[in-house]
Amino acid sequence: MAIFNRDSDDEVARGARAVVVHAETHNADRRDSDARLEEARGLALAIGIDVRAAQAFRVRDRKPATLFGSGQVDQIATLIKQEEAELVIVDNSLSPVQQSNLEKACEAKVIDRTGLILEIFGERAATNEGRLQVELAHLDYQAGRLVRSWTHLERQRGGFGFLGGPGETQIEADRRMIRDRMAKIRRELDQVTRTRGLHRARRQRAPWPVIALVGYTNAGKSTLFNRMTGATVMAEDLLFATLDPTMRQIALPGLDKAILSDTVGFVSDLPTQLIAAFRATLEEVLSADLIVHVRDIAHPDSEAQRDDVLDVLGELGVAGEPALERGEGEPAPPPIIEAWNKLDLLSADDEVLAREQAARRDDVVILSALTGEGVDMLQRAISDRMTRGAKVYGLRLPVSDGATLAWLHEHGEVLSTRIEEEETRVDVRLSDAAFARFNKRERE
Repeated sequence: MAIFNRDSDDEVARGARAVVVHAETHNADRRDSDARLEEARGLALAIGIDVRAAQAFRVRDRKPATLFGSGQVDQIATLIKQEEAELVIVDNSLSPVQQSNLEKACEAKVIDRTGLILEIFGERAATNEGRLQVELAHLDYQAGRLVRSWTHLERQRGGFGFLGGPGETQIEADRRMIRDRMAKIRRELDQVTRTRGLHRARRQRAPWPVIALVGYTNAGKSTLFNRMTGATVMAEDLLFATLDPTMRQIALPGLDKAILSDTVGFVSDLPTQLIAAFRATLEEVLSADLIVHVRDIAHPDSEAQRDDVLDVLGELGVAGEPALERGEGEPAPPPIIEAWNKLDLLSADDEVLAREQAARRDDVVILSALTGEGVDMLQRAISDRMTRGAKVYGLRLPVSDGATLAWLHEHGEVLSTRIEEEETRVDVRLSDAAFARFNKRERE
């Protein structure tokens, strides 16, 4: 059964009629099935798929052959016919065997959650680094499937062929092409990683404190970024609107200069291939001085989304148990402030409750990035956290070293200066992070 016009362009695939299904197990999901289905629908809409229906199925035991039970597979096939759909989106991870068997049983193209997210990333990546990272993740994902040829490797436009492309071809030739292409991409990414490391080292020598915005996709990070910087980063009510990290200089109370970084949004069940491929980008979070975790406090699954973000940060060694298991001499993980965003979407009662909860914690600021309410409080909280624990240091500098004296004025509070013989003696209040940077700067 021909599902897509193989000779057409991506626009036909973008308008594909689809049904979304989710296998709900008794012990796996932290969020309810309606929320899962709504998120999966949002992922599909993000790349222009026409979602005709969405349904969750309670699965007692995951079937190795099809994931769903035989009766449930029949129900899915019936739903496809009723909705005249040509695509099934399974909001779970599928093995190659499960995907193939479901396609045969349903007589429709099947993609799983991982494939859908990779397709979105492939379409959205705007920089060369982003495209390389997504392509590497895609090839790693598809390496065990080999269900279609790899002519898309020569394409210049976005997307990676999950929703289109020709049928099966010579598997061994495909495997060799995949291995060669992955090796080439890794070499290119290694160079990108080295370049990024040089840029990061240059910032640390400068250095200005770096604040990284992280959060679940569509939590409002880019809207907050634009509000704080005056930038025009793409900010839409759309999942994964931002993929490539963006940095801007900002001024904060008590800090003349800082760098604010907007990062890719996280999502539940983020494909492991993507975490690995985007590690170089996500390392920007690890090297930050402070993390602002932007949460959509109006979302019904806000707590579950928080856990998902912390899970990914834990894999990076930023939060959770991995962050505690550091070797001697390794830097401590950056502190985290939670920005409870979308205050404007809360009901009056929910707003009162949220404000009461936030008031009991010293690491939470409640705000609306859209209206600007509370953003000034976040800026003050960031500044307070960055300068917390500041100590007064007595330093001796060569009289001719005006650059270091200027650096101290910019990154600390200079209390006094006096020239004695050929030295400038400076009393300056510095945060622990700033003093560590000062020492590193002096060593270099």
